[in-house]
Amino acid sequence: MTSQPMSSMSRDAERREFHRRKLQSTLEIEWGSATLTATVRDIGPHGLFVELTPPLWVGATFHARLIVNPVLLLDCTVRRVEPGGGIAISFVLPEESGKAQLEALLAALPRV
Repeated sequence: MTSQPMSSMSRDAERREFHRRKLQSTLEIEWGSATLTATVRDIGPHGLFVELTPPLWVGATFHARLIVNPVLLLDCTVRRVEPGGGIAISFVLPEESGKAQLEALLAALPRV
């Protein structure tokens, strides 16, 4: 048992290496022959948090398009599901050209 307050424990348990940036955008998810539309709440260099109803399950993989100018292509994996809140997704950029675009986008956004 610990004597540490819960709020302090939550901060200590923070596993993110990078801080997220606030982003209001759309994520188009390629799901079989369908395209699902999710709302992006925040983004980091390797992940984002989106609202999607119903959510996908942990471990689900998919290709997606982040609707920014120009569109950013992502290969995604669901890492965490928050019931009623959304899903945390990690991503990699399938195209090398997307790296500079992502860095510029992150630099222009406010911290969460």
